Amino acid sequence: MTQQPPPAAPADPPDGPAPTELPDRVARIYGEFDLSTVPAFAGGFINFGYWKGLPGPGRELTRADRVRSEEDLYRLVLGTFDAPRGRTALDVGCGRGLGCALALREFGLGTVIGLDAHPDQIARARETHADLLDTSADAPGRLEFVLGAAQRIPLPDDSVDCLFSVEAAQHFRDLPGFARETARVLRPSGRLALTTFFARTPAAARALPELLPPYADGLDVPHVVDEVAATLAAAGLREVRVRPIGDGVWESYDRYMAQQPELHDDEWPRRYLTAYETGLLDYYVLTAAAG
Repeated sequence: MTQQPPPAAPADPPDGPAPTELPDRVARIYGEFDLSTVPAFAGGFINFGYWKGLPGPGRELTRADRVRSEEDLYRLVLGTFDAPRGRTALDVGCGRGLGCALALREFGLGTVIGLDAHPDQIARARETHADLLDTSADAPGRLEFVLGAAQRIPLPDDSVDCLFSVEAAQHFRDLPGFARETARVLRPSGRLALTTFFARTPAAARALPELLPPYADGLDVPHVVDEVAATLAAAGLREVRVRPIGDGVWESYDRYMAQQPELHDDEWPRRYLTAYETGLLDYYVLTAAAG
């Protein structure tokens, strides 16, 4: 993605072309390959999951547990917003929009906008949630999906109360652009909640491509968590907080994968636990307030 300064006004219409070209690996994984259909993710979600409160080592983890872990990661993030009922939320990197629908259904938001840079994902989201897109239907709120990139959000200034992103920022090539756009579209009382996995240190970021193929093949970027927090603050966001949650992610995810050997062709998907245990990466929730 190019390093363009963010616009001060809406960029492209919701149904227009993606504002920037996606890296080849990202385009393939979320396009023709459709990562949301991989059994390791279950239910159409694409995240490692938050497993607190789910069965411990005494019982085998099921597909239902896997789906619950993915939903619970959204619940953890959405739970950071104070009094979201009736407000407008933006999900950056929405995929099939399952988290958007959960936000609308369980948190009482008035409008949830799902943003994704891949046109195939937007098409899938609209098909999956056609009932919630029907404005004439008796729905708990309004849901819509918009094509656009994280560093060039096609929404007006001061248009969003809650901006959240679940396991998408590891793909962002232009984190400063995303931070500036977040500061631009958030209303003065708005809040950001972001969760994904980041490198713990610059040295860890350099080591990760040797351990995990998604960093080596261009799918993921080994952003350093402290640098991400500093980037948000530099864009004018306040009260930037970083909370590690890896103790509720990596061990249980790895246990689920170990119990489902048919879900992967080789051993590398289980190296995330190794990366966590050796101090290379962790899973985090970052929150911030509009400036």
